[in-house]
Amino acid sequence: MAFRPPPATACWQHLGTRSGFEVAYFQGLGDGWAVDGTTAAVEDGQTWVVTYSIGLDAAWVTRSAQITGRSGSGSQETLLTADGAGTWLINGEPAPHLDGCLDVDLESSAMTNTLPVHRLTLAAGGHADAPAAYVRALGLSTARLEQAYQRIADDGPRQRYDYAAPAFGFTSRLVYDESGLVLDYPGIARRAA
Repeated sequence: MAFRPPPATACWQHLGTRSGFEVAYFQGLGDGWAVDGTTAAVEDGQTWVVTYSIGLDAAWVTRSAQITGRSGSGSQETLLTADGAGTWLINGEPAPHLDGCLDVDLESSAMTNTLPVHRLTLAAGGHADAPAAYVRALGLSTARLEQAYQRIADDGPRQRYDYAAPAFGFTSRLVYDESGLVLDYPGIARRAA
C-alpha cells in the first residue's frame, strides 16, 4: 500500500526523553517536496528551539536541509546539501563521513522518520538499512547514524516498522498513518494533529 501525499501541516507532542512540541508544513513541488518545521523543547534541563527547511526530490531523497538552532548557549545555523546519490556538503565543505546517506534525521524531529519510509517503500516483511545525516539539537553537529527499518504487518490502514539505531542501543516500533507520518514513536513523540 503506497502512502497518500502528506497533509498541509502536522504536529507532534514530544514525550518521554523531552517535553515539547513540533509543527511541520508540507508543500508539494513539481519535482519533490518542501518541509518546513520547528520544534521547541526542554530536555535534561536545557531548552532549545530548532527550525528546519528540508528539500526532497520526487523519490523522497533529501537534497538539502537548512537548520537553525537556538539554546542557552546561543544560535547556530547549518546547511546540508546532497547530490541525491549519497554525497554531502556541510556548509559548503565535503562531508565524506556521510557518504551513502540519503536521508537527514534531526534529533529534534519526529517528522524526519517519515523520510526513509517514503523513500524505501518496503513491502510487509521487508528490511533496509537507512544510514542518515544525523543533526543534534544542541550545537547542530552532524554525524552519520546507522539505522534500520523492518516493516511488520500493518495494523489496518497503519503501517508499522521496527526501527533500530544501534549506536544508541535504541529500538522502537513506529506506527505511521496513511500519509506515512509517524503517529506513535514510543518514548519520543506522539502525533497531536
